[in-house]
Amino acid sequence: MALPPEPLAAPALGGWLDLWRHGALLAFALIAILLAWRAPGFLGVGNLANILAQAAIPGILALGLTLVIVGGGGNVLAGGLDLSLAANLGLCAAVQATLVNAGYGASLAIGLTLACGLVVGAVNGLAVTLLGLPPLLTTLASLNVVAGLELVLSENTVLPASAPWLDLLGMGSLLGIPAAGWVLLATALVLALLLQRTRYGLRLAAVGDHPEAARTAGLPVRTLVFSSYLLAGGCAGLAALLSVAWFSGSTPGSGELLLPVVAIAFLGTVFSWRSQPSVGGTLLAALLVGMLGNGFQLLGVSSFLVSGVQGTLILLVVAAASLRQEGNR
Repeated sequence: MALPPEPLAAPALGGWLDLWRHGALLAFALIAILLAWRAPGFLGVGNLANILAQAAIPGILALGLTLVIVGGGGNVLAGGLDLSLAANLGLCAAVQATLVNAGYGASLAIGLTLACGLVVGAVNGLAVTLLGLPPLLTTLASLNVVAGLELVLSENTVLPASAPWLDLLGMGSLLGIPAAGWVLLATALVLALLLQRTRYGLRLAAVGDHPEAARTAGLPVRTLVFSSYLLAGGCAGLAALLSVAWFSGSTPGSGELLLPVVAIAFLGTVFSWRSQPSVGGTLLAALLVGMLGNGFQLLGVSSFLVSGVQGTLILLVVAAASLRQEGNR
């Protein structure tokens, strides 16, 4: 009996995807070179530090989203997803500004702000794990509820907040790097160690990649998935601390961060060696998105074009992920 011919499409497709993955860093370098050539002052030390600081808030939110994607799987419709992170930041920032204006000290204001983010993350995690609701619909509903709570608390106005510790967090620097940049780097380091060097991280990745096998092996799947949403909520609270310090208060409209956060989290898979969500890839993606926004600003390009570029990046990465899944079948 003659053997069936071997399929040719999958290897060819895999070759294109390998080219996509390995060319990501080259594309990063080319974009940096083009911006350095066309945008005056782009390579200045002060501007590079500013890029890192500007990437801190969306970067920390994207790191939280990365945890959720790792635990829930990378399927856009059925996998891990938290669309409420930007709205969660807005609510936490309103809580923080309210506490600061009421005269509460740094420890209590920071603690309750982080607790607010954790509560929202816990609600999302319980809805996904206990009620079995789809993450996409769950966090979309949560987004609207949390955004409504922020409007009620802030009355849809700016809540100014001023305190010495906020000034230090917003304007302080060390070795020429703003405090916000240090917070981003420290958060990435801690989460990278958590995911790559601990038993918890290995189990979380196993649950996201092979949930049925993880259940068969006796892993606490629901607990692990719940913990990813909880940690993502904590990242929202941490980003809120930086937001209030950076903008000297709570400002409405934090939902606008959703698009760059999703773009960074999905683009991070491109910078990962195995085309899987990772902390290192998300950090590089945050710097790329921050670099694009800063470069366009220096060039006088409309912010609407920046949003268009971010949306295009999301489409490209999702399309590449779909092609990769087809190639692996």
